Amino acid sequence: MQKAEKQQANPLGCVPVGTLLRRFAIPSIVAMLVGALYNIVDQIFIGHSIGELGNAATNVAFPLTTSCTALALLFGIGAASAFNLSMGRGERKKALYYIGNAAVLMFGSGLLLCLITQLFLEPLLVFFGSPDNVLGLAKEYVRIVSFGFPFLILTTGGAHLIRADGSPRYSMLCNLIGAAINTVLDPLFIFGFHMGMTGAALATIIGQIASAAMVFFYLRRYKAGPFTKEHLRPRFMYAGYAMSLGMAQCFNQMAMMVVQIVMNNSLKHYGAMSIYGESVPLACAGIINKVSFIFFAFCIGIAQGMQPISSFNYGAKQYGRVKRVILLSMGTGQVICIVAFAMFQLFPRQIISLFGSGSELYFAFAEQYFHIYLFFTFANNIQPMSSTFFSSIGKPKQGTFLALTRQILFLLPLLIILPLFLGMDGILYAGPIADFLAAVISACFLLRELKGMGKG
Repeated sequence: MQKAEKQQANPLGCVPVGTLLRRFAIPSIVAMLVGALYNIVDQIFIGHSIGELGNAATNVAFPLTTSCTALALLFGIGAASAFNLSMGRGERKKALYYIGNAAVLMFGSGLLLCLITQLFLEPLLVFFGSPDNVLGLAKEYVRIVSFGFPFLILTTGGAHLIRADGSPRYSMLCNLIGAAINTVLDPLFIFGFHMGMTGAALATIIGQIASAAMVFFYLRRYKAGPFTKEHLRPRFMYAGYAMSLGMAQCFNQMAMMVVQIVMNNSLKHYGAMSIYGESVPLACAGIINKVSFIFFAFCIGIAQGMQPISSFNYGAKQYGRVKRVILLSMGTGQVICIVAFAMFQLFPRQIISLFGSGSELYFAFAEQYFHIYLFFTFANNIQPMSSTFFSSIGKPKQGTFLALTRQILFLLPLLIILPLFLGMDGILYAGPIADFLAAVISACFLLRELKGMGKG
């Protein structure tokens, strides 16, 4: 009886699901959009000040940002899911260890990634697909932004820890402050002080440090209870379980990084054999992938808003509420995907023009990339939503498998095989084929889970 009363006292277990999803998803969406803004703002100002080569440089550097996101999700989403599952079961004291361990591991992993980047900067950028005429700009940018990796990881992952504690608005504010600082400082440093790529990099890390400071301030006053040194000492029984729940999202990001590296090298190789040359495909793909992430941020934000609700109620065995929140999340994400699909098909030139001028070949390739590579945008919410859902209910194996379907099982082999026969067109057609196959498999997994939920 006492356990049931605690569950009902927690808003996650008794407030209407639609109300909860709005409360948690809207700040998550804003936070994801703000994260996308970091890259988009840099891209816009760099495009207008430096041009195509500057945009290509940020694209070459982007796998490192993806690595930061992967580590943040590994510890952040994993610990948040473990925390909410434990709270749903009434294991309050145990729950705090997941949060403390995650915070320490996030910052520590950022320091390690920064060190590796500084030691192997040029070989890494060449491996990521940098042409010779882009390498200097990429090195100038990454040499500085790498110092922000610990703060970026703590901010991105810490947002999940804060949201799990029932403070989605504060998690949103952490990201907003950093983005606002970056947006103000970018034009000041790039155009006012004529600092070019260095200015864009400095603006980025200053914003990240400010956001991380806000996360640190919140964690010191965590609502679920105060942290002790024991909570902060990494222990495998807590860190290992949290990492298993965050593995799906981490693998998804790592898969994206691997695909991006292969994509960059393929665009460079087949671009040199085409009328576009090496740099134009790299610049266009970098911009368009970041633009597509703006719409994708809505879907991921909804999935992240769903996570604490589904985790808590699954732990409390309130399966009807679990089903309602995933179906509502899926329906909302589907509407957003359809709107994004229409925009990408109807207004590709207008969108790419926001990022500076270019040759006619530059715009022609951008339009083709939008029309073909992003054709199945209208179904792109199914796979990430399903993957997050399985992880949130304590089923990391299914979540990890679904996270790998699009990037590793389908897109990566297609990126290697299709261009052998179709050249540059093979790269473009690999995207929609992978999107379709991943959506079908994810839908089958999700329907089977919902049908059997609560019957075992």
